[in-house]
Amino acid sequence: MIDEEMESSELGTLEYWQDRYKTEMRNFSSHGDTGEVWFGDDVVDRIINWIRSNIPQSQSIVDVGCGNGHILMELAQLGYESLTGLDYSDEAIQLAKAIAGQQGLQIKYQVNNAVEGLGSIYDVVHDKGTYDAISLSENSKDACHKYISSVKSALKENGHFLITSCNWTHSELEEQFKAFFALHTNIPTTQFKFGGKIGSVVSICVFKPSK
Repeated sequence: MIDEEMESSELGTLEYWQDRYKTEMRNFSSHGDTGEVWFGDDVVDRIINWIRSNIPQSQSIVDVGCGNGHILMELAQLGYESLTGLDYSDEAIQLAKAIAGQQGLQIKYQVNNAVEGLGSIYDVVHDKGTYDAISLSENSKDACHKYISSVKSALKENGHFLITSCNWTHSELEEQFKAFFALHTNIPTTQFKFGGKIGSVVSICVFKPSK
């Protein structure tokens, strides 16, 4: 249950991401720059390592809000084959397709607004920052509820939902998703200590559908 709304931000608008990926597409076309790795390489490595250790290569994985498609390309290079990237920015999808094509990788990318549904059923749903962006949109409380419902509908009965956030703590994510999901595990990230308390800048949770 989502009891609070964050203040809206340009990061929660389609226009922001359209402009950003137009720039990244120009950079890729002119000098091969594939764009930013959101949350950094360390976080991506932790996600990839968990997937390698727990998810068979035969399972279907969807990356919701895939951006430039980086994490799916990492998985494709490890032998995962049933990979889908969704993003509501057409510019992001064009960039992801261009990079994957250059690398000779077979990954399905398509434009999709996750708040309205994911369009298919998957073994694994992965979200790195998309829920954060939705949380910063106008009318975010309603949009977040719809997004959580979309993920639930798109996940197989024994599937896994991986979510990475810099806006919400592990406990906040668990509370917000508890109507449909049970926490399976937290993937550790770099920690800091302040005022005698230990915390993390980034939260990575793995959920499974509630029974």
